Amino acid sequence: MKKTLHLSLLALTLSSPALARDTVLHLPLADVLEMPEAKGKLDGSVKFYLAGQKTPKVLDTLKSDVSNKKTNSVGKTDEFGCKWAALSALIALQESAKKSGANAVVDIVSYYKKSEYKNATAYECHAGAFVVGVSLKGTYAKVAR
Repeated sequence: MKKTLHLSLLALTLSSPALARDTVLHLPLADVLEMPEAKGKLDGSVKFYLAGQKTPKVLDTLKSDVSNKKTNSVGKTDEFGCKWAALSALIALQESAKKSGANAVVDIVSYYKKSEYKNATAYECHAGAFVVGVSLKGTYAKVAR
């Protein structure tokens, strides 16, 4: 009888879906741009402007693009993992913008699972038990300097 009960409890435990952590954080983009690592990776040739943020005069808009970056969260705080993933997304946007002939990425929004989060100062990050992710969508543009 006890064996049957134990086996039943084990079966219920194994058949129930795993509870995955998905902590949503909204963090200032300025903190990412101030990271020491950002100073070596973002060269200043491309400026970043969140949706709702004041931009210089936009001379020409090019294509829109999405950068979806993740990082291992083991041994990192959620906030540090978020900053690291956001920096990776900005680096990818910078490289693509330069290839497109743009000097800015404008109207940047967080784009997690194709759901937009717009904020003039912050981006959205999702932190799980093992992975932290940031997805940014923006438009490459040529702006007045």
